[in-house]
This record gives sequence, C-alpha cells and structure tokens, in this order.
Amino acid sequence: VQLQASGGGLVQTGGSLKLSCAASGRTFRNSILAWFRQAPGKDREFVSAISYNDRTDYTDSVKGRFTISRDNAKNTVYLQMNSLKPEDTAVYYCAADSRLYYLSDQRFSWWGQGTQATVSS
Repeated sequence: VQLQASGGGLVQTGGSLKLSCAASGRTFRNSILAWFRQAPGKDREFVSAISYNDRTDYTDSVKGRFTISRDNAKNTVYLQMNSLKPEDTAVYYCAADSRLYYLSDQRFSWWGQGTQATVSS
C-alpha cells in the first residue's frame, strides 16, 4: 500500500493550494482518509478527515477555510486550502485507516510521504 501526496508549494497569505493524495495497493472506499501536518519544531497535528460515508472533521483553526473531499473511483483524497495564513506552513501528510470514522487519534495504518506547503506573509 502506498500513499502519494502532492500539490504543496509556496503561496502568499490569502492564497490557495489543493493537495492530493493518491492511494495504491488497495481500495480505501470503506476507509477513513485524513490529513495531518507538522510545522517546524512542533508535533504533528490533525487537520481534517473524511469517513467512508463522507462525514468530515476539521480542526478548529482550518474550519471554513479548508475542504476535504474524496474520489473513490480514483482512490484519492484532496484538501482544498483557501485563505492560507503563515501559520498553515507545514509538511502535510495524508493518512488512511480501515476504521470507518475518525476517533481523534493518529492511529492510522498507512501514511504518505508528506508535501510541503509554505505561506509567506
């Protein structure tokens, strides 16, 4: 199983990025998919998750700005990030697990390699 994240880059404050994470090796149609991020010098933190039935969860700091979605036909999860702020600068990781719902932990079985998103002020 492999998760390949892409879409990071450098944008100015207020800009947008769309991250993608393509999964291979198994289908994640009935699994939870999520995004985490890790800023320099900080612990990895939860950003957003989407369950098998498209229920979504977001950390408070990104609500109203980020949108998670999935395309089961492409085995891909996306994170649309709008109104970006310098504090959103981090390496973003996608993750997948066979559980159906997000349970407020980082116990995901599969992780992508991370993609860097940098927001300049």
